[in-house]
Amino acid sequence: MKKSLKIVKFIYFFGCFFVLLGNTSFAYIDPSAVTYVIQAVAGVAIAVGAACTVYRHKILKFFRSQQKKRARKKQHEKEK
Repeated sequence: MKKSLKIVKFIYFFGCFFVLLGNTSFAYIDPSAVTYVIQAVAGVAIAVGAACTVYRHKILKFFRSQQKKRARKKQHEKEK
C-alpha cells in the first residue's frame, strides 16, 4: 500500500512539473531525421552483438583449452 502511494505521488509530482513548467515548441521532425536515428540504433545493436560474439568465442576457447589440459593431465596420470 505504501509503495503504491509513493508511486502515485511520484507520477503526480512529475506530471504537474511537466505541465506547469513545460515550454511549447513548434517543431517539425523531418522523416529523414527518424531514419538517422534508426540507423544509429541499428549500428549500436550490431556492434553490441558483434562484441558479445567475440567475447563468447574467447570464453568458449578458454574453457575448451582448460578441458584439453585436464584430459592430457588425466592421460599422463594413467600412463604412470
